[in-house]
Amino acid sequence: MTIRKIATIGHPVLRQVARPLTRAELETPAVQALIDDMIETMRDANGAGIAANQVHEPVQITVIEVGDNPRYPYKPKIPLTVLVNPVIEPLDDELFENYEGCLSVPDLRGVVARHTRIRVKYWDRHGNEVEQVVQGLSAGTFQHECDHLQGRLFVDRVTDPTTFSTWREWERHHKDAFVERVRALVARYGS
Repeated sequence: MTIRKIATIGHPVLRQVARPLTRAELETPAVQALIDDMIETMRDANGAGIAANQVHEPVQITVIEVGDNPRYPYKPKIPLTVLVNPVIEPLDDELFENYEGCLSVPDLRGVVARHTRIRVKYWDRHGNEVEQVVQGLSAGTFQHECDHLQGRLFVDRVTDPTTFSTWREWERHHKDAFVERVRALVARYGS
């Protein structure tokens, strides 16, 4: 496994719409190695997820995992999940305000409206079809990562630019109120 370089805002690969994979491509050693590298890179950077185009590969793969992450101690746990060719469907119109950051947008956070309940359809790393409902704060994580595959960054979804903050200032001035809202959301949805 290799820790890959993460593309940062301004690099054209982040604005590309990633192409879907075939099952035959997914089975190749090169694509399986890419998935392993993405997992290693995400863990090394303490990310909650990473998309293939963030490591300069514009294909529809993203990995998500939240454990005891020092960057996000308030996030509910999400077991390692590999999503290939994911499709998200909102299950209702309810939104929540998520203070997001991104490995590709270092030291910047901002408020993004995310759906509280979504259905996600994808293949796992072995090409098995998966369908799951994701709720609460975890739904925001899935939407953020899948946005990457459409060439979108969280900054594109921030409607109020006054919410932009460096990580340090977010921790000083906004974290406590955000974590309080997140706890209520997690208590409601369990995730």
